[in-house]
Amino acid sequence: MDELRAAIGRYVVLPSEEALTAVTLWVAASHIQPALQHAPRLAVVGPTKGCGKSRVLDVLHETVHKPMMTVNTSPAVVFRVIGEDPPTLLVDEADTIFGPKAGDKEDLRGLLNAGHQRNRPAWRISGPEHKATAFPTFAMAALAGIGDLPDTIMDRAVVLRMQKRKPGERIAPFRSRYSVPELNALRGRLTAWLAPLRSTAEGLVPQMPVEDRAADTWEPLVIVADLAGGHWPSRARAACLAMTRNEVVQDEQTTLKTRLLRDIRRVFEQQGDQEALRSQDLLAALIQDAEAPWAEYGTKGLNAYHLANLLRDFGISPANHRFENGRQAKAYARNQFLDAWARYCPDPVPPAPVAGETVVARRAQGKPLAPPSGTLPIGPPGGPAGPRPTR
Repeated sequence: MDELRAAIGRYVVLPSEEALTAVTLWVAASHIQPALQHAPRLAVVGPTKGCGKSRVLDVLHETVHKPMMTVNTSPAVVFRVIGEDPPTLLVDEADTIFGPKAGDKEDLRGLLNAGHQRNRPAWRISGPEHKATAFPTFAMAALAGIGDLPDTIMDRAVVLRMQKRKPGERIAPFRSRYSVPELNALRGRLTAWLAPLRSTAEGLVPQMPVEDRAADTWEPLVIVADLAGGHWPSRARAACLAMTRNEVVQDEQTTLKTRLLRDIRRVFEQQGDQEALRSQDLLAALIQDAEAPWAEYGTKGLNAYHLANLLRDFGISPANHRFENGRQAKAYARNQFLDAWARYCPDPVPPAPVAGETVVARRAQGKPLAPPSGTLPIGPPGGPAGPRPTR
């Protein structure tokens, strides 16, 4: 385990010592997958390209149990390659699968969510006889991409928030001729050590420093640490606490920023969806909302610096704008927000009108409807089963 941790650290600069520990444990846990109740995801995310996400997958490919690397995939492929001894899925460019322009990928997201826990098969009609067939979904998976993955996947993942290397941070170049044999040798030693311990691992119920979904995700890593002994049990639990707390902070920030986008959209609507709003006018409108947190943000309430900092991650910034009266001022243009509103707080889809609503609308526009002729059916609308629910 110590050698594996050192080898990973030679090829990748990870965001913290705890993150390096977590990756090491995740790799080792892949070698006892058949003994696990949960298959934690590893979310390797970064704000831009060049943060080392793909290099993490390169190292994982040479060290995990039965790697299956792909840069794009479909639900049909995934549930057909998973069996009793599942591969470890390594998905690069995951933002192209789940991004806003990737189309409908709900089936794949549901499959990855279900595969976090054992005994959650995907049922499909299969074969020439069209029989209902259960396909296993349980498998460990690492997904790398720019920006956060869907919340339901992040919630089931050990999250590595990668950053670009600073000047002076050095790594060894990854070259197949010498890197692959070195890492493959470590994989062989991991398999030789852990494969005979799968039955032992299956019976372990480790003490966890976290609860609920976080405990489910981190338990396989802590099991491996307890099998290793020495400094690994304490190191694993310290990493678990630090990284789960970091994600709580990230969630709070994300929630706050989403609230800000919604409130700014409301301000623009109240102002008649003007082309732009002066920074000071936008701030004043936000602070005046008694139910919003902006009057108490920071030490003296939300200011121009806070506002620009919170919006920076969305690619939104103030700029000089000339208004109709000829005066120029720092302002936020409405069209800068359109993409962020569509991604993070889209308008709810209006429900399809039911027959009764349509009748009322027509009655209001024209003459009263003639009374119905004939005998009305007795019973609840839509027959004995009641009205069909609208999808």
